[in-house]
Amino acid sequence: MVLADLGRKITSALRSLSNATIINEEVLNAMLKEVCTALLEADVNIKLVKQLRENVKSAIDLEEMASGLNKRKMIQHAVFKELVKLVDPGVKAWTPTKGKQNVIMFVGLQGSGKTTTCSKLAYYYQRKGWKTCLICADTFRAGAFDQLKQNATKARIPFYGSYTEMDPVIIASEGVEKFKNENFEIIIVDTSGRHKQEDSLFEEMLQVANAIQPDNIVYVMDASIGQACEAQAKAFKDKVDVASVIVTKLDGH
Repeated sequence: MVLADLGRKITSALRSLSNATIINEEVLNAMLKEVCTALLEADVNIKLVKQLRENVKSAIDLEEMASGLNKRKMIQHAVFKELVKLVDPGVKAWTPTKGKQNVIMFVGLQGSGKTTTCSKLAYYYQRKGWKTCLICADTFRAGAFDQLKQNATKARIPFYGSYTEMDPVIIASEGVEKFKNENFEIIIVDTSGRHKQEDSLFEEMLQVANAIQPDNIVYVMDASIGQACEAQAKAFKDKVDVASVIVTKLDGH
């Protein structure tokens, strides 16, 4: 697993500080080189890696440190802080509001795992005591409704979709209206997978969003496509108001 391998390499780099008899600039640079190499091998964007290195170097001034300070711990803390910043934007995650109907719309590339993730999120909220349902507005992929129907039935989650209606805007609108009338608290809408170069599908996504006015739009990001995620995520964000991201396939190689 990529994450496990990355963790081992970073741990090994930080452990080198404990093995050093004296913490000086040479030891610091060698450790940072190991950390940065591990991140680059894990396909982390080079700009982010460069920024991490610069921030650690700025935070740690070995010449100015008092002799009584634990330099090893301060360096490790600085590296950890920058690693956390890579994955945590410091923004509070979206949370549904009790007492109202929360509509969540899923978007993303085809094959990224949207339908499975929709089902998992619906099951998660159901286990938390929310009245939850699923809507399949994916009319592009053959078998999409069958997959959602199977997942929903297994988890005993109410669902809505159509084998005859081909307009996702109509399906999404009818489904949301139906479940709002039945006082469901979490209404999750699955949509067709699309690519940033497919203008018609992107326009369709915007039409669905305008029709159902979701409280949260979730972009499902496939970790296996690497740094191509950035361009795709930007394309989706430019078209609709993406507020959340779920990363799938992190257990892949």
